[in-house]
Order: sequence, then structure tokens, then C-alpha cells
Amino acid sequence: MTKKIGILVVAYNAASTLHEVLDRIPADFARRVEHVLVCDDASQDATYLVGLGYQTLTDLPLTVIRHARNLGYGGNQKAGYRWAIDHGLDIVVLLHGDGQYAPEMLPEMVAPLEADECDAVFGSRMMVKGAARRGGMPLYKYVGNRILTRVENALVGTELSEWHSGYRAYSVGALRDIPFERNSDGFDFDTEIIIQLHEAGKSIREIPIPTYYGDEICHVNGLGYARDVTVDALRYRLHRMGFGTGESAFAHTDYEMKPGPGSSHDRILSWMANRPPARVLDLGCAAGHLAEALRLAGHQVIGVDVEKCEGVGERLDEFHQADLAGGIPPEVGDGFDVVIAADVLEHLPEPKRLLTQIRDLLSPRGVLIASVPNFGHWYPRLRVLSGRFDYDRRGILDRGHLRFFTRASFERLVTGCGYRIRRRTATGIPFEVTARGSSDGRTSGAGGGALPTLDRAAVALWPTLFGYQFVYELEPA
Repeated sequence: MTKKIGILVVAYNAASTLHEVLDRIPADFARRVEHVLVCDDASQDATYLVGLGYQTLTDLPLTVIRHARNLGYGGNQKAGYRWAIDHGLDIVVLLHGDGQYAPEMLPEMVAPLEADECDAVFGSRMMVKGAARRGGMPLYKYVGNRILTRVENALVGTELSEWHSGYRAYSVGALRDIPFERNSDGFDFDTEIIIQLHEAGKSIREIPIPTYYGDEICHVNGLGYARDVTVDALRYRLHRMGFGTGESAFAHTDYEMKPGPGSSHDRILSWMANRPPARVLDLGCAAGHLAEALRLAGHQVIGVDVEKCEGVGERLDEFHQADLAGGIPPEVGDGFDVVIAADVLEHLPEPKRLLTQIRDLLSPRGVLIASVPNFGHWYPRLRVLSGRFDYDRRGILDRGHLRFFTRASFERLVTGCGYRIRRRTATGIPFEVTARGSSDGRTSGAGGGALPTLDRAAVALWPTLFGYQFVYELEPA
């Protein structure tokens, strides 16, 4: 099926270059184009008039609009992408009215999208060694581009050769799937949309493009731009770790499997490793990945959760859908060797009720393994001290948490419910959740590096301040 292709030309004070840019659209390609939209962002010159004049002289399906006020580089793109969605296009290519990117490359930019090989195509000036400098890219911009790209790849989890090219083609379907209208109206819009594509699991293809620099190119505030894009990438990494609103981590579930060394799930699995095959009840089992690992170790696992995630039935021996705030459903049974309540108790209005019920479901030598976030961690302490306490999308201040625990308050709770502490441990910040997630919701990577190592050392030294979670093995007293 032939795809409807649109070209979005973003223009600001481009009266001297717009005519030439439109002329350079290859004739064969132009015949396949459904729409060409020129968005004049309230230019102070005659850009709009040049566009209207060109409209009378061409066979291009050209539409020229002028914003009543300046929307900014990102705001101009938002308007264009909304237009592409509203007009039922399948592909939209971003072209700059100042001539910085070669219109002659348009067929190559859309070819992978026409073949359904990816969701976005980026033109890269860095793929051919030395090409950017030969094309006139100033040395300071070249060095800055390479440094920022490396930092952004590391923070976000991508492997792009360049984050800062403005020559891009998108599947309009992919644009519908991401919240691009939340993005900045400034030049860091291009960075934020890469983060959103990555977060949504969309594939990006890069192709080499020629580099051109001329006097007519708009000069961005380099230091301000570098600050903004670094903050965007760092914010995304922090959101994946559970700090902040989590808006940029919109596609990830709140409760992912955390397989990194020293994580709460890793501790639970290590504690279970030396047990003989046991009858296990996994409360709040989510998608069932922890239960799946336990089954592979030979245990029989029954799971309970308020929602039935896709595939959870195949990962457990038995699944029951129930809201634990109302208690464990009676059909679950009893006589469990191990009950696991990982990241569950903080979501309940009355955790004491569930703890009491769990005690009654345990076999004579049964144990409860529970993990809870540490409200005494430096992050919530700092938020409270600064007067900026609020809920986050996930993490210690997860917006779904109804109860907050310190080590002392949790131990008072469980001893009051008739448990004795067999062992406890503290875990550090789950750096591993910042790794790229697979399509089934699991993450890869172990969160290695200097920061995780330093964090683990701090946890060992002062667990009540640096411990992100506490993990307990409890037995009836």
C-alpha cells in the first residue's frame, strides 16, 4: 500500500533561502508527496510572502501558514506534526527552511519508513568519518556534538551516532504513540522526542547525510542548549530510577523486575536458592517474572494481584486476581512454606491485617519474605527538609504508596503482628532499571559502574540513610 508522505518545512526568517530549498526537492520524489507544509514561525522578514509567491508558481501540493506568534523551534514542530496527524499522513519529514539539510536526500530519508523497517529515520553528519568537518562544521560544534551525544547515549541507553541533527523523518503512527506535545518549545525538543521514541520502544534508523554550514544558519545558544539536553537526558534516567514525576518514563510499568546484583529481587532469589522445592505464595506478583524465576528453581508458585498482566498465567502455577486491601482470597489455600510480599505492604491502607493473615497461612516452618521502601533514605529526607515533599510516579515516594516505613517503624509493625526477624538486609538505588527494557517488560544490564559501587558502599556503611529498600525474612514468633 502506497504511504502518504508529507514534508514539514519549519521556517523562521528564511526569506532568502526558502525558495531554493523548495526548488531542490527532487522532481521524482515531489510527485509522490501528498502535502508540503511550510510553517512560518512569525518571522520578522518576508518568509510568509515568499512562501505564498512560490505557491503560485509550483505544482507542489504546498500549504503555507504563518503563526500569529513565535512558537519556538519545538512549538513549530508540534504544530506541524499535529497537522500531519489530522491530515492522515503516514510519513512526515522535517526539513529546515534555511537550507542546512539537503532536500536531495529526501528519497533516502523516507525509504526505510516506506518499507516498514523502522519508526523514525535520522540523518547523521557523524556516520562518515571526517565528513562533518569537511562540510564546514566548526570544531567547537563538532567536539560539543560528539561529547553531548556520548553523554546522552549513556544516560538514555541508546547507540546513536548523533543526537543533534535536525534532519528527521517519522512514522506518523509513531508520533501518535508518544506525548510529543508535552515537550519543550525550544531547541531541546529534538532531544526529548528521541527519549520518547526510545521509551516507547520505537526503532530509529540513521543514514549518513552531507553537512552544510552557512551564514544564514540560526546560531543556537550553545551553552544553554547543552545544559537543556543534558538535563533532559538526566531527568529521564532519574525517572527510570524512581525519582521525580516519571513523565518521561511513560511507557514503563511501575513495578518492573529488578534483576541487578544487590537489588531486592536479587536478594529474594538468593535467599530462596538453597531452599528445597517449596510451596510459595507471591503476593502482588505483577507480571510474574519473579515467580517465573522461582519456578525455574523448582518451586511451586501461586500468585495474587489486583490486575492480571499479560502472560502472568504462563509464569505461575496458579494465579488469583484479588485486591489485597480486602485480604487474601480463601481459594488461595494455606500451608505455604514461603510467602513473598515484595513491594506490597506500602500500598495497603491496613498492612497489619495482611501480615496477620499471612501468619495464619504459613506452614509450621514457613517464613514471610517482605521488602519495603525506606522513607528514611536521603532522598525523601531531603524532599521533606526542603519543603518540597510530593509524590513521584514510582520509587520511594510512589504516588500509589499509602504507608511509609523506616526500618524502626516497620520492625515495630511486624513484631506487633507476631513475627520474629530471622534476617534483614538493605538494598541500594536500583540503577539496573535504567537499562533498556525488552518488549516483555524485563530489563537488562546490571547497573555497573562507579555510582552503583559507591551507593552499595554507602548502604553498607549507613543503611538507614542510604538503604533504598529493606528486605526481611520473618517467621512467626
